[in-house]
Amino acid sequence: MTVPKIKKEDSVLVAIDFQERLMPAMKNQKDVEETIQKLAEGWKVLGLPVLLTQQYTKGLGTTVESLREALGDAYAPIEKTSFSAMGEPEFVKALEALDKKTIVLTGVEAHVCVQQTALDLLEAGYQVFLVVDAVSSRDNNDKKYAQRRICEAGAVATTYEAVLFELVGGAREEGFKQISAIVK
Repeated sequence: MTVPKIKKEDSVLVAIDFQERLMPAMKNQKDVEETIQKLAEGWKVLGLPVLLTQQYTKGLGTTVESLREALGDAYAPIEKTSFSAMGEPEFVKALEALDKKTIVLTGVEAHVCVQQTALDLLEAGYQVFLVVDAVSSRDNNDKKYAQRRICEAGAVATTYEAVLFELVGGAREEGFKQISAIVK
C-alpha cells in the first residue's frame, strides 16, 4: 500500500482566491487568513514554489495584504474566471512547468473554486493534500461537504502545521527553528 506523503522536492502550494472583497464573507475569516499567512511564511522559509490565483480581480480585488506580504517575491497572481484553476490555461502552464505532482491546496470558497480545482487536479493525476484549516466558505455546511467530497475523491485532509512539520522532517533539519517560530 502506498501511503501519501508530502515530499519537499515534489510539492507546490496552491492558494485559491484569498481576495480582499471575498475574505470578509468567509466563516472564521480571521483564523483562515492567519493560517494561510503562516503556511505561506513557512513555505517561503523552505523555498518551495507557490501558485496563487485571483478570481476576477476587477470585481473581487487583489489578494489580502497579509498573504501578499507573507509571499513576498513569490506573489505573482494568476488571473482566472473559470471556477477551477485547471480551467485557466495560464495556471495549467505554470503548474506543468514546475514538474511537481504533489499539490498542497488552500483557498476559498471550499465548495466552488477549491472543490472544482481539487477534483480537476485529482483527475489529472496529481496527489492533493487539502489543508482544512486554510479553506473556507461563507457557510460551514458548504465547507464541510466540499471537504468530504474532495477527500472521498482521493485527496488527503491535513492541517497547515502538519504540512510544515512533514516538509521539515525533523528537529535537526534546515528550517526547523524558523517553522517552529511561525507555528507558535
